[in-house]
Amino acid sequence: MSRKIVFMGTPDFAVPCLDRLISDSHAISAVFCQPDRPKGRGMSLSPPPVKQLASARGIPVFQPLTLRDGEAATLLRGLAPDLIVVVAYGRILPLEILELPPLGCINVHASLLPRWRGAAPIQWSLIAGDTKTGVTTMHMSEGLDTGDIILKREIDIYPDETSGHLFDRLSQMGAELLVETIYLLKSGNAPRTPQDDALATLAPPIQKNMSKLNFSASPKDFCNLVRGLNPSPGAIIHFSGNPVKVHKAIPVADVSGKPGVILHTKRLVVGCGDGAVELITLQSQGKKPMDAATWRNGIRKPPDGTVLKFD
Repeated sequence: MSRKIVFMGTPDFAVPCLDRLISDSHAISAVFCQPDRPKGRGMSLSPPPVKQLASARGIPVFQPLTLRDGEAATLLRGLAPDLIVVVAYGRILPLEILELPPLGCINVHASLLPRWRGAAPIQWSLIAGDTKTGVTTMHMSEGLDTGDIILKREIDIYPDETSGHLFDRLSQMGAELLVETIYLLKSGNAPRTPQDDALATLAPPIQKNMSKLNFSASPKDFCNLVRGLNPSPGAIIHFSGNPVKVHKAIPVADVSGKPGVILHTKRLVVGCGDGAVELITLQSQGKKPMDAATWRNGIRKPPDGTVLKFD
């Protein structure tokens, strides 16, 4: 017998999961996502990626402002789902919704729980310099990503991987793990492994004020922040008072200098912490990303003897 599923998700990360459920002919009775948001220079309302997919496939879409006023719960009772699947929805489900479907509510989370509970697990895994990450499916509870684990799948993080690239890999993995999880739920064989709260770490939302890079940080931490904030919101340095976005940087061995001082202009090696970093790809305001040599050639030649330094 086909089981009715309500899918809750909002951003690009959730799209492969919904697409896979549709492709596998699961009965998706409705999709919930966050409201349309202003976007672009004109700040016109733009539907989230999950809504775009659901609408294109003829699936009813609901965008409640809150789940805690009772209206969403009433709507869900009318839909009578057997299972609620949540993938990067962006809101915590209240108990009255968690207890509603017979098969429960399950979540696809982009980390190896209990590490990196919260809104930005992918970015924080890179910022922290983790070498491994993965996807976890879990039975949802009232806490923040605290539910019992169903399945986990682990992958290596590439040394130069950005959050954008890791998002793509984990979103596809999440879709595969979701299919396996639903099969276990329907067969009554889904495990429940409690999380060890003592091992938990938090991944709060990424704030724009995190974008400013600090050349006093260690080269490793500097480069990890660049990776974690790429592509959004991006990591920023300043040169002659103007913002410059750093898309890629690598630590440089056996070189050191004063933080922020350009040590080698051809390769754009800059003093950082107790060592140095090489800035590989940069983007000045209003320009396209470019390699370091091209960016350096665009700087007005300073007087001889001038110490080139990032602000």
